Formats: sequence, structure tokens, C-alpha cells
Amino acid sequence: MATLYTHASSNTRKSYLLISLFFVFIIAIGFAVSWYMNDSSILIIAVLISVLASFFSYYNSHKILLNMAKARELKFEDNKEIYRLVENLCITAGLPLPKIYIIDDPAPNAFTTGRNKEKAVIALSAGLIQKLDKSELEGVIAHELSHIGNRDMLFATLVTVLVGSVVILADMLRYSLFFKGGDSKKNPIFLVILIAVIIIAPIFAYMIKFAISRKREFLADADGALLTRYPEGLANALEKISADENSLKHANSAMAHLFIASPLKDKKGKKRKSLFKKAFMTHPPIEERIAKLRSMQ
Repeated sequence: MATLYTHASSNTRKSYLLISLFFVFIIAIGFAVSWYMNDSSILIIAVLISVLASFFSYYNSHKILLNMAKARELKFEDNKEIYRLVENLCITAGLPLPKIYIIDDPAPNAFTTGRNKEKAVIALSAGLIQKLDKSELEGVIAHELSHIGNRDMLFATLVTVLVGSVVILADMLRYSLFFKGGDSKKNPIFLVILIAVIIIAPIFAYMIKFAISRKREFLADADGALLTRYPEGLANALEKISADENSLKHANSAMAHLFIASPLKDKKGKKRKSLFKKAFMTHPPIEERIAKLRSMQ
């Protein structure tokens, strides 16, 4: 059975592998385009983008995410009960106390960010604190602490920034190919393949991001339930979060996968849908998560 740290080492290895594959992918596309266009500056730009995006995402992405969510740091004197709730669960989990942030929004939701457990941040919405009872809050907080223990937040944050970098670079390369042209003596089939890769790459990057996110939510649910020893608390919390008709004002698709449940809803409170719903879902269906949690009792 999964424990709080079962997947921590695996996630660390996968984070390094993700960065390595990102470097190789970006440089390979940059090299192919620069070769076809006889312009070495394109390869240099691709390398710079891959290096800067990786370092920037590692050190600063959590600050950007908190700013995007309009979250503010919660002081101990502002809400002692929440601090003690988080602190007690951290002691049980063997984790250092993360910084606690509040999102002033009536929609109940939460997310975790930070590059390691010493720099971790847990963000809770005002609506979550107001609408959930103690056992439900414990379930949500335990879920988020499980992301910290499993080192999910670094991996999820890296994926967010690196996927964005792939999209930006793909747009740049499309512009270079279509507006600057290339070496007409080189095989036109190569050009067709290259354009196809540049167009499809961002789509697959997003699909990988969402697939990774869905898997980690199931793991965090299980680990969070083991931490509190009360799966029903988290199951009830997920029901309330899903049923709530409010949507987070400052949430967007770039960071949606970081939340405990999708923050993107339409005016009627329903999750946004698309033609590729399953491939691009940021979270597993709430019903499946609740069923798995209740089967643990």
C-alpha cells in the first residue's frame, strides 16, 4: 500500500528526466530548423530558451503562481486554528511547516507549490476555510501535504513552465519557417515533417501535463487519507468543492492542474468541457476519486 514517501524518490528522478528530455527536445527542433534555414542563430535561441526556462522555473515559478492566484501570506495571529491544523498534520507526516497562504475567494479550493519541502507553500481559499468542517479541512490539507511529501509540487510546477516554453518556442519556429523561408534545395518532405512536429508538439506537451496531473491526484488522495486515517473527511470535502457553484476568479488553465479540484467552471458551476475532454482533463473525475476514498474504509 502507498505511504507518504513511496513516490518521492521516483518523482525526483522523473523531475530530472523531464528537464533532460526538455533540453534534448528543444535543442533537436532548434537544430533541425537552423539546419534547414542555414541560420545557426535559431539553435542558439533554442538552447537559451531551454536553459533559462529550466532555471527560472526551478527558482521562481512558485512566486509567479502565488501572484497569479492573488494569494497573500497568512500569519499565525490571523488564524491560529488553521495554523495548528497544518502544524499537527505536518508533525504526523514528518514534514516541516510550510508557509500558509490565503486566496481571498469564496470558491473552495487549495493548491501546493514550491521547489522542495523546505520551501513549500500551501494555499487555501477563504471559501474552503468557511465552508468545510474540521475533518474535511484536515482531509484537504493532508492531500496537499502528501503532494509535498511526494515532491509532486516541483514536478507539477516544472511541467507547467516547460510546457509553456514549448508553446512559445513552437510559435517562434513556425514564424521563422513561414515568414523567413528555408533552403529550397533541401528535401521538402523534411520541411513537412518539421512543420508537423512543431504544430503537434504543444498538443502532446499539454496532454502529458494533464495525464501526469491526474495520476498524482489519485496518489495524493490515498496518501492524504492514510495520513488522517479518515478517508471520509477528504471524500466529503471533494463533494462540497465539486458541488460549489463559485469559480476561482484568478484561476486559469495554466495552473488549474495544481489545485485539489479543477477551479475552472462555467456560469452554472459546471466544469468546462472540450472535444478532447478526457485527454485534457486536469483532474480525475470527482466521482472516481470519492469512490476510491470510500473503498479504503
